[in-house]
Amino acid sequence: MPSLVRRLPRWWRWRALSRIKGPVEAARELGVTIGEGCRIYSLQISSEWELLTIGNRVTVSSDVTFITHDGVGWLFPDEQGRRHYWLARIEIGDDVFVGAGSTIMPGVRIGNRCVVAAGSVVTKSVPDGSVVGGNPARIIGTYDALATKVAEWPTTREVAPGFKPELQR
Repeated sequence: MPSLVRRLPRWWRWRALSRIKGPVEAARELGVTIGEGCRIYSLQISSEWELLTIGNRVTVSSDVTFITHDGVGWLFPDEQGRRHYWLARIEIGDDVFVGAGSTIMPGVRIGNRCVVAAGSVVTKSVPDGSVVGGNPARIIGTYDALATKVAEWPTTREVAPGFKPELQR
């Protein structure tokens, strides 16, 4: 990593490295455990990048925030004046889509084959095969039911003839 990039705060390092190496490699270099076949459009992590694990074939849309700690403990010092944090790992399973503007809170595990709707605040773990949405996020459907519905959507080429998404970068 170039020395100038190494001196930047992690968030800026991710932005710089993602332009140079791509978002997935940048995330790995900063400590995120990340699987294969992922699409990362944003990676806003509160501070502890090494506490985030992302599985295979995961899409993280724009403006998604991963919060790996709870700093409310600063309000309650112990008898020696020490302040406390609650740190907790966030785990994202395989075949997951995290919608734009979502927030994932500390200690959450999102199971395999899940969808998090845009704008959701995920405060509790999500079981495999679930579609969740809202604030706080609740189960609103199943992955399989959503897959059936999406199969009826027109293809990109039907909507925009000549558009070749495989050529987009």
